Amino acid sequence: QVQLVESGGRLVQAGGSLRLSCAASGRTFSNYAMAWFRQVSEKEREFVAYITRGSEITAYADPVKGRFTISRDNAENMVSLQMNSLKPEDTALYYCAGRNGIPSRLTNQYNYWGQGTQVTVSS
Repeated sequence: QVQLVESGGRLVQAGGSLRLSCAASGRTFSNYAMAWFRQVSEKEREFVAYITRGSEITAYADPVKGRFTISRDNAENMVSLQMNSLKPEDTALYYCAGRNGIPSRLTNQYNYWGQGTQVTVSS
């Protein structure tokens, strides 16, 4: 079992930056591929970024490519999402997720989820 707790979400102006963090506890963090997803109201939760267990590979959704950077620190059991040049359309509840093995862009492939942290970008 892995417990995930996100933090760092807040209100920010368009063009600004935020860094989200996800602290993991429980089983060996380095065994898990990690990802960030986001959800707006009742819309489907959508993929944002993922990172492999050893940080060899990262991938991003097209709307955030070039603006967001995912990283992890296995010694600290932490995964982060650096978000730059934020836009109002980035407003969402951001979730951290983990799965054993290779990463995926699909929500149903992840076993572990945090409770989410709200990011609001004002225009």
